[in-house]
Amino acid sequence: MDEKTPRPTEITLHRQSRVLEIAFDDGVRYELPCEYLRVFSPSAEVRGHGPGQEVLQTGKRDVGIGEVEPVGVYALKLGFTDGHDTGIFSWEYLRDLGAKRESNWKSYLARLEQAGKSRDP
Repeated sequence: MDEKTPRPTEITLHRQSRVLEIAFDDGVRYELPCEYLRVFSPSAEVRGHGPGQEVLQTGKRDVGIGEVEPVGVYALKLGFTDGHDTGIFSWEYLRDLGAKRESNWKSYLARLEQAGKSRDP
């Protein structure tokens, strides 16, 4: 991370609506649903250890975030209500998830459908 990387000025977990709201010092603000963050976790459990090893996450519609922990000055560790807590979400990754939310989600739903799987637990 360099000095040009926007940093969060505000991080708010809305437990009821299951949304993590994050505002950056350049004025950009994203609302990221917990389910979206869970299925796009940067952990090896989700992403695998290399290209083609990604694991499709299913049944995560009702997942929430129980814990939000800072990791140094560069990231967050999120503890999800399904027990998953190994992903480190860097500021860059959170911004990328926010910027690509619509296309990422569309792609995820298509992969679920192709696999005959569901968002429902």
